[in-house]
Amino acid sequence: MELPGFAVAVWMFVCLYASVVGYPNGKVGEACTSMVPCHGGSPHLSPEHAMTVNWTEFKPGDSIEVHLSGPDFEGFFIQARDAEHLDSPAVGSFALADRRRSQLLTCGRTKNSAVSHTSKAKKSDIKVYWIAPEDAPKHVQFLATVVKKYRIFWVKIPGPIVSQPDVLSPTPPLHATSEAMSTSHPVSYISKPFSASGCGIMKFCIRNPTNCDPGSASCFFLSFQREESSVFIEMSGPSEGYLAFAFSHDQWMGGDDAYLCVNVDHRIHVSTAHLKERSHPLLDSENALEDVSWRLADGLLQCSFRRRIRLPAFKGRFNLDASYYIFLADGEASEGGLMYKHRRQPLVTDGLYNVTGLPLDIGGSRAPRLIKAHGALMFVAWITTVSIGVIVARFFKPVWSHSFLLGKELWFQVHRMLMLTTVMLTSISFVLPFVYRGGWSHQAGFHPYLGCAVMALTIFQPLMAGFRPSRHAPRRQLFNWFHWSTGTTARILAVVTMFLGMDLPALDLPDPWDTYAMIGFVAWHVGTDVLLEIHSYCLVRKVEVIEDDRVQILQSLTSAEAEGRLFKQIVLTIYVCGNIIFLVAFLIAINQV
Repeated sequence: MELPGFAVAVWMFVCLYASVVGYPNGKVGEACTSMVPCHGGSPHLSPEHAMTVNWTEFKPGDSIEVHLSGPDFEGFFIQARDAEHLDSPAVGSFALADRRRSQLLTCGRTKNSAVSHTSKAKKSDIKVYWIAPEDAPKHVQFLATVVKKYRIFWVKIPGPIVSQPDVLSPTPPLHATSEAMSTSHPVSYISKPFSASGCGIMKFCIRNPTNCDPGSASCFFLSFQREESSVFIEMSGPSEGYLAFAFSHDQWMGGDDAYLCVNVDHRIHVSTAHLKERSHPLLDSENALEDVSWRLADGLLQCSFRRRIRLPAFKGRFNLDASYYIFLADGEASEGGLMYKHRRQPLVTDGLYNVTGLPLDIGGSRAPRLIKAHGALMFVAWITTVSIGVIVARFFKPVWSHSFLLGKELWFQVHRMLMLTTVMLTSISFVLPFVYRGGWSHQAGFHPYLGCAVMALTIFQPLMAGFRPSRHAPRRQLFNWFHWSTGTTARILAVVTMFLGMDLPALDLPDPWDTYAMIGFVAWHVGTDVLLEIHSYCLVRKVEVIEDDRVQILQSLTSAEAEGRLFKQIVLTIYVCGNIIFLVAFLIAINQV
């Protein structure tokens, strides 16, 4: 029963190890099907390398010389496949021309069906020989993946097509089937920004912020307009790297139909892709888009294209007459078109929508509702209830010592009520991210670890309070010290955890406003604490301390503290109002992301 779990662990280790170190020795058997190196990036769009052959016709058993050349590169991976079914397994076998720089690999059940590098030493050309099998298809195309540097690579660069004698050329033409190629349709230039007129009337629109103008420098805009059997799509936003949107069956990345507009050397490449979990998009070998146009000006990236509602011939393309969640993301791209991971959470619609159905004008959210609730409850707990509860316990014992509620001193009942509210809010909030993620998040840095520590201290504090010794017991002083230190540690860790959580992609509050506001709250609380400490110290200085007479000292302190009742109540009122203002500001910010 434990073997499958062990196998999964080994598999995860191998994948993680491979993604870190790459394949400098060329043993790339794991990439036989996709031909994508485990380098953690996206392939570049415009290949710099090419393949040539010495013959374009073959018969079973023939040997064809294949030559790969171009600017210096470190790694390569060459296969031959059925030109009419490029997703099929490798065809035929290879023989080497230079064993020092190339080696044979076995993909699937075909021995020596691929060739790769032996080291990461730079090379500018590679020559190998392909041997046609007895059961060769009518048309065979050579494909190559080339790695220039660790993060700069091209996948499935299309090579020549060779055919058996007296066989017609394959249709449609397959010379532009590379996953690294962009759209091959004619591309035109957009003359002006998009317009939101017709949103909700003639076309389905998504805007962020809500009702923003697509021509403004802060508006993300995506529209769909049905035209008989096709849909015309417009996308724009403040990005100089890339914009992308995707249709999804759920609110998680993975198994999605994606569309990319990427800035490559100040030209926009528009392509389709498939999203596989949280990895980089896998560009499609064929592009189903028509009437592609783009514009890059004034910090805005715009692209538009037309797509048929149903594309049964294109694998991975969703039918547009169904309902989906819609993602809209932006990010940076290198000069060669390498897409970097988006730094903030994509905009996601709050429900399933059919873009060819009733025209709507909607917005979206960059933070899931459960994560918003998590942040809101934590802010209520650790900005409001804990802070006020600590101030009451620390400074209001003498002020409310003669007031009682339900048989207990008023200060104690208020303190206990606020602290139990904190425990309840923190416990509910703690569970929400696990419900949303379905488990532990490995993308959130130290935030979840510190959050677990805060949760543990939050539960431990009331449990410890349940064993509080009586007021005059010998261990009461030790209890007081532990109670104070545990609570103080929890508060400090909670503030640090909130600082870290505010900038996580799932709840990315506006920078630098969120940091300044949090610093302001900390300063507000510390300032109030210091003010009340100074006030208490000044009252104590007025007391005539009688040495070795503890009863007289306590009586004098109690009397002096009572004199400052009005001042403390005013400070507490102002402090509570200030905390509520900070809380409302954070809740408004959470609601707007």
